[in-house]
Amino acid sequence: MLIGRKKEQKEFMRLYNSDESEMVVVYGRRRVGKTYLVNQVFAETGFTFKVTGLYRSKLPRQLENFTLALKEYFADEQIPQPKSWMEAFEKLKEHLLKSKPGKKVLFFDELPWMDTKGSKFLEAFEWFWNSWGCAREDLLLIVCGSATNWIINKLFKHKGGLYNRAGSKMFIRQFTLSETEQYLKTKGIEYERYDIAQIYMMMGGIPYYLKQLEPGRTLADNIDNCFFRTNGKLWDEFDNLYETLFAESEIYVRIVEALAGKTIGLTREEIISITKLPDNGMTSKALKDLVKCGFVRAYQYYGHKTKSQTFQLADFYTMFYFKFVRDNYGQDEHFWTHLLDNPKKNAWLGYSFEQLIKDHIEQVKNALGIGSVLTTQSCWFADKRDLADEDIDGAQIDLLIDRRDKAINICEAKFYSSEFVIDKEYSHKLRNKIAAFKSVVKTRKALVPTFITTFGVKRNAYSGNVQQEVVLDDLFA
Repeated sequence: MLIGRKKEQKEFMRLYNSDESEMVVVYGRRRVGKTYLVNQVFAETGFTFKVTGLYRSKLPRQLENFTLALKEYFADEQIPQPKSWMEAFEKLKEHLLKSKPGKKVLFFDELPWMDTKGSKFLEAFEWFWNSWGCAREDLLLIVCGSATNWIINKLFKHKGGLYNRAGSKMFIRQFTLSETEQYLKTKGIEYERYDIAQIYMMMGGIPYYLKQLEPGRTLADNIDNCFFRTNGKLWDEFDNLYETLFAESEIYVRIVEALAGKTIGLTREEIISITKLPDNGMTSKALKDLVKCGFVRAYQYYGHKTKSQTFQLADFYTMFYFKFVRDNYGQDEHFWTHLLDNPKKNAWLGYSFEQLIKDHIEQVKNALGIGSVLTTQSCWFADKRDLADEDIDGAQIDLLIDRRDKAINICEAKFYSSEFVIDKEYSHKLRNKIAAFKSVVKTRKALVPTFITTFGVKRNAYSGNVQQEVVLDDLFA
C-alpha cells in the first residue's frame, strides 16, 4: 500500500503514457522508499528489464549481475557474460529489439554502484541512451540511486552526453507527519500524535526506520528495542547511511558531527575551524551535497546576504544518533525508558521540535491562513552590543516568516505535554525579543507574535501577547 507520493505516481503515469521515450531519475536519501515506490507503481505493468547495482563490487561481478538479469527477463540462458559495459548494453539493445510491441519499462536501481572505478560504465550508458534509446518511442527508462551526490554530479550537472537528458527529476522526500501517522496505522500501531511527533524527531519520516516499530510495544520500549538493545535494528545504521550515500564519507561525517554539537548552526568558516577540513572546493562541495540530500539546512539570518549562510543539521536520525545513540548503545538496554523527564532529553525535544516545524512550513502557513502568501523563512540573532538601547537585552528568534503581505510572524516553538503557560518572566522575555528586533531591524512590517505548541497556550493574564497560534494537530494536516 502506497502512502502519499501522489505527485510522483501521477508523474510516472504521464511518462508511461508519453508517445516518446522518456528517462526519469529517482533519487533521495537511503531508506526513503525509492525502490518500493517504483515497484508499486509498476506492479501491474511489470518491467521489461530490471537490474540493481551491487554495493562495492568490481566490474566482473557487476557484469555477472547484469547478465543474470538479462537471462531472467528475456528467458535466454545462452547469453554469455559480456567483457565490458558497451557489450552489456549492446546485448540489452538486441533483446529489447526482439521484445513484444508496447511501452517497455527499464529500471536501473542503485545505478551509481554500477559506475565502478575504471569501468567506463557512464560512457556505455550514455551511448545506449543517446544513440538508440531516446530516439525510440516505446521506452521508459527509470534510473534510481541513494548516492545523491553521484546523481547530481554525474547526471544533472555533468556536461557530457547525459546533461539535461532526464525528462523528469524525482526527489523522494521523507514522509510528513500526516503520512507517518497513516503508515503507522497500516502497521497496527496506534499512538497519540504527541508520541508520533517524538518518533518523527528520532527517525524522521523514513519508511524503513518506521517499519522497525512493533505494534503492542510502548513508545519507550520501541525506541529501546530499535536503538539501545544489543543488536538493535537501527543502532548501526549511521555508518551504513553515510558510506552508501557519499564517496569519501569521512568528510561528510566530520561536518555533520560538528553541526550536531551546535544546535543554532555554523558558518562555513566555523565548520572548517572545528573539523580542520581544508578551505577549498572539496569542503564546499560536501556542504552543498549535504544540503541537496536534505541532511543539512542552509539558512541565513534575517537581512543578511546568501554569502553569510549558516548551516544547521536537519536529518532527524543523525541528530538523535549523535545526541543519544552513539555514546549510549549497549550500556543500558532500557536507556530511553529510564530517561523519563531528563533535562537533556527535554532540551533535545525542544530543539528537535523547531526542526520539525521547519520541515512543515506549508502546514504552519495554512494554519495561519497565509498558505497562498509568498514568504521566506529565516532566523535572527543580536547580542547586547548590537542594541543601542541599554534597557534591551540580546535576543534570538529561531523562526521568522517574512510575508509579502507586509507582516512578519515572530515564531516561538514549545514542545510541552500540556498547554504552555506564559508567566510574568516569560512575558518579559517575549516583549524584549520583539523590542530587540525592532531596535536592530528597521522595518515597517507588522510584527505578529506567533506560538507553535503541542497543545496551545493556556489563557491567563499574559497570553494576550500571543496574536496567532499553531498547534500540533495543525502540523498533521
